[in-house]
Amino acid sequence: MFPLKVASNRRATPTSRVLRLAVGSHSFTYRAGQAAWLRVGAEREQTPYSIASSPEETSRQGWLEFLVKTDQSSRFGAHVDELHRGSTVLVHGPIGAFVFPDAPIERRFLFIAGGTGIAPLRSMLRHAIDANVPGVKTLLYSARTPVEFAYLPELRALAREGTIGLALTLTGIADRWRHSRGRAGTELLAPLVDNETLCFLCGPPSMITEVPEILRSLGVAPERIRTEAS
Repeated sequence: MFPLKVASNRRATPTSRVLRLAVGSHSFTYRAGQAAWLRVGAEREQTPYSIASSPEETSRQGWLEFLVKTDQSSRFGAHVDELHRGSTVLVHGPIGAFVFPDAPIERRFLFIAGGTGIAPLRSMLRHAIDANVPGVKTLLYSARTPVEFAYLPELRALAREGTIGLALTLTGIADRWRHSRGRAGTELLAPLVDNETLCFLCGPPSMITEVPEILRSLGVAPERIRTEAS
């Protein structure tokens, strides 16, 4: 377990924060998409969170980044608001097999995120960009309200420069929304995939249940559909 210091803690959305932990002299290596256990104080419960930074960012910048949903439970998210620069967070990891492959044969990649499920997919996207992985990279991102899209300015900048394709869809109700509405269904997914697209999904349980079935109906092979549970 690594005791890491908080480098920064800023609000990402009304219900989440971006937490950066300085790795300092510690050697923390991980693969894009993996997670780590976080805990504040030995007596409190530890909680797993996906790492939102890419390994290349950590190597360059010297920090791990996490997108933490704030809540009122006994979990880490209940205490993240209290953390300030220099606070200590206990980190154990990395954990998880939901990773971007080292040398994918595919040349078309679709990342499907719901809410804070963007965290490991941002890591994968950033890694694919930093490592110059060839191919088309597209993100389909859903949230309940317009203010719940974390990393949106960064993602829009990547889309404007042509580095990624970006599709947004709103699952709740809001006025003046000019993008798609509703869950990630056949109409949204069909233009984004072919039978050789490698797909990564992270989001609420309903999305993880429904979307793989839709992708298979569109001709995507099961082995090209990756989730944290697979």
